[in-house]
Amino acid sequence: MDMSNFTTLQNLEAAFGGESMANRKYLFFAEVARKLGFKDLAKLFQETAQQETEHAFAHFVLLHPELVVKDVNILTEAQKREIISRCLTLAIAGETYEYTTMYPEFAAAAKRDRDDAAVAEFLKQAKESTDHADIFREAAHRFGLLKFVEHYHADRYAEALQVLNGGEAVTKVANADPKTQKWICQQCSMIYDPIAGDPDSGIIPGTPFADIPNDWQCPICGASKKTFKPLEEIVV
Repeated sequence: MDMSNFTTLQNLEAAFGGESMANRKYLFFAEVARKLGFKDLAKLFQETAQQETEHAFAHFVLLHPELVVKDVNILTEAQKREIISRCLTLAIAGETYEYTTMYPEFAAAAKRDRDDAAVAEFLKQAKESTDHADIFREAAHRFGLLKFVEHYHADRYAEALQVLNGGEAVTKVANADPKTQKWICQQCSMIYDPIAGDPDSGIIPGTPFADIPNDWQCPICGASKKTFKPLEEIVV
């Protein structure tokens, strides 16, 4: 497409975002329907979600024609590496934006809403204010945690790109000191740092992972403590 056509570019990006959101939303609805026993509706939501994916892909192809693979057999190894390198570069950019800009701004906004305008409304309706405060607090906490998850994802993409381009794989080991050893959730990549703890879950800063109660759950995805494993970090 003509990338100089700014309005169309914006519209394509918005359309891609809308179709992508619809896909995840319908998959969520399908899961709800399955749990409630509505198998036919679950199938309908699932099928529609796949159709929304195809719509999103069609938009993305116009946004990034350099990633279109029509006949893999005619591509040289260099061309294949160039395409996948572009995928990794876009992934790194997306994850970096999320942990440097998007989630920090979302977290700050959630905190502002809780402390300012929302507070006035909360005082009018005690029950509603309690519900809202809990929602805002959870949102701020989750956005703050996700910032580190996206940083972790971006680093992994960067490492993969380095290896793809002929570099050496980095050496990673788990920190052996319980006071500073980080643990990562294998389900959502939430990283527990004992220095920071998890105050919103009652885990004070300075709490080693081993000292966390066994009924503690991942604050992002709700996975159990046993889902976590020591985080391997780059050896400096």
